[in-house]
Amino acid sequence: MPLSLLTYPKFDPVLVHLGPFAIRWYALAYIVAIVCGWLVLRRLVQRPGWVVDVPAIDDAILYVTLGIILGGRIGYVLFYNGPWYLSHPLDALQVWRGGMSFHGGLIGVILALTLFARSRKLPVLELGDLGAAVAPIGLLLGRLANFVNSELWGRPTDVPWAMVFPSAGPLPRHPSQLYEAFLEGIVLLIVMQVLAWRPRRPEQRGRLGGVFLIGYALARIAVEFFREPDAQLGYLAGGITMGQLLSLPMLLAGLLLLAWSFRPARMATR
Repeated sequence: MPLSLLTYPKFDPVLVHLGPFAIRWYALAYIVAIVCGWLVLRRLVQRPGWVVDVPAIDDAILYVTLGIILGGRIGYVLFYNGPWYLSHPLDALQVWRGGMSFHGGLIGVILALTLFARSRKLPVLELGDLGAAVAPIGLLLGRLANFVNSELWGRPTDVPWAMVFPSAGPLPRHPSQLYEAFLEGIVLLIVMQVLAWRPRRPEQRGRLGGVFLIGYALARIAVEFFREPDAQLGYLAGGITMGQLLSLPMLLAGLLLLAWSFRPARMATR
């Protein structure tokens, strides 16, 4: 067995106990990400070129939060463990067991922002661009929380930075959570912020959303080659994983959205 040259720092997944309640790092990551994203967007929309204003951002946060939580949980139930929850439906309510699906959360946020945009008569694509500008904050903190929880670890390897995760057996593995934190979080966040703070024109709506979808899909597809598939699913047809399969429609949608944003003299989309 290859020797792991890095020692996994054992974390307590619970930040603090408050009587019978426990505040976990994973929950804290969601809270901090939503607050940070909200603060960034409040400043961003004050720049010229944005139709959405600060009060709208304040009101949209509730929609986004519900979209993340409901979409993420429903997505996990449907995409990753459908047979189990079909026979144990009440377990789907135990959000602290099983986890959340990013792709489900994305669908939830898209639906939530669409409903909010329709109710306020705001451009859907502009709200999508705003969400895309700060989404990598949540991805970065979420993947770091996965690392703290010793979950979603990588495949066995003998690379010098491999780690033995306490919940993954004796073999050294890729710290794939950190790979995702770097690509989906840090790299994509830099790209999105550089683009988001540039001068903006109405005909560019959808461009940030397209870049985000493409960037995330490519990063996720790449990292899945180093990440251990979910035990209940394993590899799908052709050796791909569920994460890769779900990212392919994202990639296609991102390419179409990006192409649409470069169309000359197109009508404003709501």
